[in-house]
This record gives sequence, structure tokens and C-alpha cells, in this order.
Amino acid sequence: MSSGRDASGRFPLHLLVWNNDYRQLEKELRDQNAEALDPRGRTLLHLAVSLGHLESARVLLRHKADVTKENGQGWTVLHEAVSTGDPEMVHTVLQHRDYHNTSMALGGVPELLHKILEAPDFYVQMKWEFTSWVPLVSRICPNDVCRIWKSGAKLRVDITLLGFENMSWIRGRRSFIFKGGDNWAELMEVNHDDRVVTTEHFDLSQEMERLTLDLMKPKSREVERRLTSPVINTSLDTKNIAFERTKSGFWGWRTDKAEVVNGYEAKVYTVNNVSVITKIRTEHLTEEEKKRYKEDRNPLESLLGTVEHQFGAQGDLTTECATVNNPTAITPDEYFDEDFDLKDRDIGRPKELTIRTQKFKATLWMCEEFPLSLVEQVIPIIDLMARTSAHFARLRDFIKLDFPPGFPVKIEIPLFHVLNARITFGNVNGCSTAEESQNVEGIQADTASEVTSFEVDQSVFEIPESYHVQDNGRNVHLQDEDYEIMQFAIQQSLLESNRSQELSGPASNGGISPTHSYEAQYERAIQESLLTTMEGPCPGALGESSRFDSDLQLAMELSAKELAEQELRLQEEEAQLQQVLQLSLTEK
Repeated sequence: MSSGRDASGRFPLHLLVWNNDYRQLEKELRDQNAEALDPRGRTLLHLAVSLGHLESARVLLRHKADVTKENGQGWTVLHEAVSTGDPEMVHTVLQHRDYHNTSMALGGVPELLHKILEAPDFYVQMKWEFTSWVPLVSRICPNDVCRIWKSGAKLRVDITLLGFENMSWIRGRRSFIFKGGDNWAELMEVNHDDRVVTTEHFDLSQEMERLTLDLMKPKSREVERRLTSPVINTSLDTKNIAFERTKSGFWGWRTDKAEVVNGYEAKVYTVNNVSVITKIRTEHLTEEEKKRYKEDRNPLESLLGTVEHQFGAQGDLTTECATVNNPTAITPDEYFDEDFDLKDRDIGRPKELTIRTQKFKATLWMCEEFPLSLVEQVIPIIDLMARTSAHFARLRDFIKLDFPPGFPVKIEIPLFHVLNARITFGNVNGCSTAEESQNVEGIQADTASEVTSFEVDQSVFEIPESYHVQDNGRNVHLQDEDYEIMQFAIQQSLLESNRSQELSGPASNGGISPTHSYEAQYERAIQESLLTTMEGPCPGALGESSRFDSDLQLAMELSAKELAEQELRLQEEEAQLQQVLQLSLTEK
């Protein structure tokens, strides 16, 4: 093996990590940059974790190395820790990751409320409409009108659609009220159905003092769940994104399309070349766990336009100098020489990687005369709500793209494989009190294009005397950054629903009608599609999820057949229309 003298001159700290010389690393870190990248795009912490050097990783974490950074391939430190298969490494990295995220959240909420304070006061409604290309699923897709009041540093958001459970949407009347100042914030969740209010009040400086690593210790079952589940990294690829004006009309008379949305004229854009890239790694799983995961993969993906690339383990390239986390015996000089081509070799376990790319189109209705500011007024609110709502989180990821000029008065984006969300803004400054909003069905068209001074009645932010208020302590209600816990909970719910449907089938109902059976097949297809989208299964879920039998195959064939027939009908209608127009022109 090379001596590594060149590497010691150019990357001295990285070389200490390579050799796991953690004592010397502790001394050298005091006045050096812990976030410097090596030629392979790894920080010191990434290198230590990938090599499985727990001692060096602990030293770096004590010196505040960034536990949330991604390496050159887009993997986080936690992803690489799970791939080592080392429970201690996963426990250590997960603990520091959660500590970092909680610290950032405590600091982030007052900052967001400060941004809201500086923006002009307003009221607006957001209508959420869910649609599906699967006919029978579209019957259960709900709508919701989200009502937002903003006054000073106070914010109230009303919703009625709470979540999705057991193949049905959960509804209820909820209000989220946020109040804050420079160093404090109060968050209230108001359950109008039960007349109960949960409050969370915290002083930022005191909370930061109380926050310790010991409070962030992960449970052993959480570590085990990650070690027995695939490592999944989903990202939105917008490098080649293109906004194109939608056209209307036929042949030479095609013009840029414009539509009126709630009283405002909007230019219609198609958003092309947006891709959701999902990378799945399984090298840390046992052969039995890999087998179960592959068996539960969703063949419905073939109907969803998904392209797959698979990369197996790196062959039989090990030598007598190799170790578990350096299987191809890469030398320091080879690794740290940016001109040296490692080809398919790398440190860490040989990767077993699947890459899925799902391309989709979105539609935007942009209005340049809309009276609200996207950046100043709406995005801070979406940022705040994204901490508690997965739907708002998906909207936040999309709405922060570099849009064409104007305000997106209407947006249509995919949420899951089979569900789209259409969000429409309207009724700006139409209601100053909560009572007024209850009398408004849907979104009303705005009557004026200019907004004068608007004041929100402060009763909007008060709690009715008849409601029971309970203090929820110091817990900050946050959306899990990687969504894995939420996704696993939804998956378990769907699996339980599927099992209960099977148990209460023909035996208890005395037989099922053909129509009911047909709908049940579609529901099972959707369950499996959502399971694939939600990712992150645990060993129990992998073993228990339903197998694709002939009924499900039939449901998919019927769905594909119906889609093909619908497309054929549309083509025939368009051909007939063109023929009529040509005859009309000929007669003239």
C-alpha cells in the first residue's frame, strides 16, 4: 500500500480519518476546517462513516461537524451510516442528526414569524383539490378549503382535511394559530369538534439551554428499523426544468393560452422536465430481507412511466488487503488523487443500488396582477405549515422553483403516483372574521384587482371561553425531515386495512357483487402503489404486505385497457373535429 505522503500534504485531516487516528484528529481539529471536501466529494465525517471508523466519527461530531451534509452522490451521513450495518454508528449519527434538526427548528420558527410580521396583513383561501387518473379512486378524492388570516406576527390557518387512513380521508375542523416575537413563539392547535386547544409556548433561549444530546437518544427499535429497511433517497431534479406557455387553438391560429382564475387573468404554463429521482440501496440487508423487499416491489410501476437502473455489488474484486469498508483495497494515494480513475471501485460496502426516475408535468396559472406577494407573504406561511403537513411540504419544494413572472394563482402537481393536487388561491381579503368565512362556500371570485388597507379582526386569534386549553409543554410540533416515520405509519395503516378487508370478505358478507370486487381490486392496486411511494418499510411490513395475485393483475389490466380505450376515443373525437373544421373551411 502507498505511504500516503502526497495525501498527507494535501488532505492531512482526511488522512487521519482514513487511518482512524482519532487521538491526533482531536488535536488537529481545533483550528482547521472540519467541512473541507476530499476529491471524491466527502467531508471528514462522511469519510469516517463510510469507512466505518466510529471513533473518528464521534470526535468529528463532538467538534460540531455538519451531520446533515450530502456527499458527492447525494447521500446524507445517516444514509451512509445505515449502509455500514453498524448499530452503534447509526445510533450515534441519528442522535446528532435529531439534535441538529431540533436546534434548527427552534431557531427557525421565530425567524419565520418575523418574516410574517414584516409582510402586509391579509386573508386568502387556498382550495386543495385531489384528483386521480384511476377512475374508481377518483370517486374518493376529497377537496378542502384552507383559510389563512395574517395580522402582524399572528397567523391562523384553518383546515378540514386532516389525513389519510384505512383507505379513507380523515376530516375534522382544525385551526393552527401561531404567535411570536423576537425570542418566543406560541403554537396552538384548536380542535373545534372536541372544543380542545393544545398550546406550545417556548422561549427560544431557554429551550436551547434545555436541549441536550441525551434528550435526543433514538430508541433501539428505531435503529433496528433503519438497519432492516432499504436506504432510500428521493430528490426533485429540476436541472433541466422548462416553463412553456400552453397553446390554444388549431393549426396556424394557435395562441398563448390564458384563463380567468377567481376573477384574475392568468397565463397558463406547462412545466416540463421535472423528475423525481428515487435511489434505493440494499447492501446492508440480509439476503432474506432483500428477497422480501424485491417480492413486495410494485409491478404497477410499469403503468406509471417509471424507468429503472440497477447496479449490483462490485463483483469479486476483493484482495487480501481489503477490509469490510474498503472491499477493493483502495490506497490513500489512489483515493486522494483527483486525477486517478477509481472506475467502479469505492470505499464502503459494495453498493447495491436501484435508481428510479419518474418524470412528470405540472401546470401553472401565473397572474401578474394578483394582490399578494409570493415571496414576502405566502412562502413564509407555507414554510411554517410544512413542519406539520406533508402536503404543504411537497408544495413548498415545488413553489420555491424559479417561476415565470407573477403569482401562481393555480398550481397542479403530483403528490403520489396516482394522486394529483390542484391548489387555487382566491377570495383575497374577503373575510376579516372566522364567522364570515363559515358562510363562504368554496372560493369566491375577487371583485377588485387592487387591495386597499386590510385589517383582520383580532377575535380570529382568540380561543372561545368554552374550549378546554391544555399545555403541551415544550414539544415543538415538527414534520420529520425525511418523512420516513410518517410514511411507515401510513403504510402500516394501509396494510391493516387490507388485512381487515380480506378477513371480512365473502365469509361475513355472503359473497361480494362483481362491482364491489372490481372496486376492491382497484383499492388494492392503489394501496400497493402508495406503499411503494411511501418507501421505508419495516421487516414486519415487508413480510406481511399482500402478494400480487391474479385478481390484482386483472385490476391492472382493466385499468390499462380503460386508459387505452379512453385515449382512442379522444383521438377519434379530435379527428372528427378536424374533419368538420376542414369541411367548414372548404364550403366557405
